[in-house]
Amino acid sequence: MQNKSTIKNQKGPGFLWLLIMAWRDARNNKSRLFLFVSSIILGIAALVAVYSFRDNLQKDIDEQAKVLTGADLIVESRMPVNPKVEQVLDTLGSEKASERSFASMLYFLKGSASRLVQVKALEGNYPFYGSFETTPTSAARLFQTDRRALVDKTVMLQYNAKPGDSIKIGALNFKIEGSLDKAPGQSGLSSTVAPIVYIPLKYLAGTGLTKIGSRIQYKYFYKFDQTEELGKTLKQLKPFFEKEDLDIETVESRKESTGRSFKDVNRFLALSGFISLLLGCIGVGSSVQVYVKEKLGAIATLRCLGMKASDAFLIYLIQIIVMGFIGALLGAFLGTLLQFALPLVLKDFLPIELSMEISWSAVTQGILLGMVISILFALPSLLSVRKVSPLNAIRQSFQEEKIRLDPLILIAYILIGAFVLLFTRLQMNNWMEAGAFTLGIGIAFLALFGLSKLLIWLVKKTIPTSLSYLYRQGFANLHRPNNQTFMLTVSIGLSTAFICTLFFVQGMLVKRVTLSSGKNQANMVLFDIQNTQQKAVADLARSFGLPVLSEVPVITVRIDKINGESLSDLPKSDSLSNNKSNNNGPSERAFRGELRVTFQDTLTSAEKITKGIWTGNVLPEQLIPVSLEEGYARRINVNIGDSIIFNVQGLLVSTVVGSFREVNWTRMQTNFRIVFPRGVLEDAPQFHVLMTRVPGSKVSAKFQGSVVRSFPNVSVIDLDLILKVLEDLLSKISFVIQFMAAFSMGTGWVVLISAIRTSRGQRLKENVLLRTLGASRSQIIKITAVEYTFLGAVAAGAGILLAMIGSWALAVFAFDTSFIPPFLPILILFVLIVMIIVLTGVLSSRKAFDAPPLAVLKE
Repeated sequence: MQNKSTIKNQKGPGFLWLLIMAWRDARNNKSRLFLFVSSIILGIAALVAVYSFRDNLQKDIDEQAKVLTGADLIVESRMPVNPKVEQVLDTLGSEKASERSFASMLYFLKGSASRLVQVKALEGNYPFYGSFETTPTSAARLFQTDRRALVDKTVMLQYNAKPGDSIKIGALNFKIEGSLDKAPGQSGLSSTVAPIVYIPLKYLAGTGLTKIGSRIQYKYFYKFDQTEELGKTLKQLKPFFEKEDLDIETVESRKESTGRSFKDVNRFLALSGFISLLLGCIGVGSSVQVYVKEKLGAIATLRCLGMKASDAFLIYLIQIIVMGFIGALLGAFLGTLLQFALPLVLKDFLPIELSMEISWSAVTQGILLGMVISILFALPSLLSVRKVSPLNAIRQSFQEEKIRLDPLILIAYILIGAFVLLFTRLQMNNWMEAGAFTLGIGIAFLALFGLSKLLIWLVKKTIPTSLSYLYRQGFANLHRPNNQTFMLTVSIGLSTAFICTLFFVQGMLVKRVTLSSGKNQANMVLFDIQNTQQKAVADLARSFGLPVLSEVPVITVRIDKINGESLSDLPKSDSLSNNKSNNNGPSERAFRGELRVTFQDTLTSAEKITKGIWTGNVLPEQLIPVSLEEGYARRINVNIGDSIIFNVQGLLVSTVVGSFREVNWTRMQTNFRIVFPRGVLEDAPQFHVLMTRVPGSKVSAKFQGSVVRSFPNVSVIDLDLILKVLEDLLSKISFVIQFMAAFSMGTGWVVLISAIRTSRGQRLKENVLLRTLGASRSQIIKITAVEYTFLGAVAAGAGILLAMIGSWALAVFAFDTSFIPPFLPILILFVLIVMIIVLTGVLSSRKAFDAPPLAVLKE
């Protein structure tokens, strides 16, 4: 009987008993466990909001794809189609519309103002699905009936124009029929960057803007009554379209391209939310570690009463599982609410109307992810419960038992790393990017972990005894039992690093588009200048006192053959190698579209030879060496010494690749992929680009107006205006970045409060001892302020340093620019973070300041 009883007792308590014990233990720590929960709420909220936005966006793209495209089929060409192609195009679809689009100057007769716009000359009832949104509504229907125009609403507002006003495009005047509020596929951002003006196609020839050198896009829109007919047509004509260099777009291809265009946005948003969640999980893991340390006495007592180590582990695992579920559930609820804010943040980037509804798949993913990640990060601390000895009930107050490395804890850390890598891979393009991201987080974590350990060691060894007692006590708090040094150094350091990196990257983007204030920097570009107009346009600029900084000829060419292979030869060579990206032959993209090239005898300040020999002049009958931009040469798969035959508007010119150039595309000057030497293209049909500098907006407006009146075909790019547009774009992008960074800031703040509240019991005892020994409330506050000031300064400084290192790497390897840290903003950010940490630490500890000694000693 005794043996049976012993065996029965060795079976241990049942699962119900474990649940009861977990509940009883948690019941006395509700506020502390709630803070654990809060550490992951914001991260899950961010991810659920992003996932819900992604799901709803894809759903709306699928539902509104036809309205987004406006037609069942779009055929596009970069040159006028020949009669054979036109004959084929006329047989397509049940309904057809045509469009010619190009950049040109828009001149307001009433205000004598001008602006570069995207002119679209339209014929037919496009869009077949959806409609132009105009003010008044009738303008969309009436503008093609006469010489009338639809002008983008942003331009109308900018120049205070109204329906009925007159505008000039090329040589013709048009009446503004109404403002264009939205067109198929147009977003608020695209209307700001490239505002659209619609005119009837039948008046295009009269504008005089279709001369040689004009860059016109030809589009043909088709509606098919039967979907099967469209599929059959595409299957039959696709080889023909490819041969004639025609691009096609369908509703399905637009859906795919639109989805791809927002894929990177979703990746960024998801990674931002994931970083916020990681910060919260670091807080969870550290809090559980402190929580378990405080429970060592209770666990040891239970072990003395016969409880197995595995049962003690299960009690706290149950608490963590419930905690993770509650946190994930609350985070999913908050994220579902926050998803309605994302369309407001991203509305300028969206070409469709977004309808938001609950995405149950996103909610489910968020709940599962929250539970999994909270358990993973808590496991290393929870597993240590298994090693608690019953003897700890006697000796824990005097010494800590040294525990050897537990293989299960090592496995838990490996699982954490694998999980981070796997989740990151789901957001990245490839394993290399995911590995680099995960490695970066790992290095940052290890650096901050090492810093916290070094800080504790230095404080123990180097604080002089001559220092004031209040300072010595404040520094001693950094290495006392249940200290917060590790948790706050890592969480605040990572939060600061992430936020500062976003800030620095934003600054680098601004730097890349900011115009130099130097006197020799061009801020206005005139292009499409014909040979007969070159001297007159230059004289006009000089008459306004403007310098002619450069005049560059531009010739339109096409690549006919590379190393004897033409476009028609490529399928044969590809079929032999069974590899479309055959490294031994040219890329198909080399033969697609027209190229703008120039000729010059010297390199510009934005160019540098990286391979081969530069040749600036050639003699008649001499082999013609051309110089290619190295990136373009790599994309079309050509090397030094390869032969290229160019079709220069009907004339074939044989050349050889003589050199590769590195081109700084951020310089405000004319840059080209291909440069010819002098002595080859001087007599080819060409237009010219003139660059000048205007001193102010008044001179700019008068000069542009004079150019448009005298030379209607010449277009003017006001780089100052472009800069303002780019700054507006960057400010919108910055707002999106800051919106997501707010989750990391919020999570870091919650972790800070959690760390303080977690060790409040230990702090109460210490403060009671200080109060008993005669310390005043103000002295205890000063001790606390010293601790958090030093801790905040170290964590924030480390985070900023990591951000500077990461930003330097991005600048050199991703943005190809220099990185100069903005010291004043860094100083302001550093001081602000330290102040927040100190204020939060002091205010959250106020209960410990006011607790009477007797009440605590009675506990």
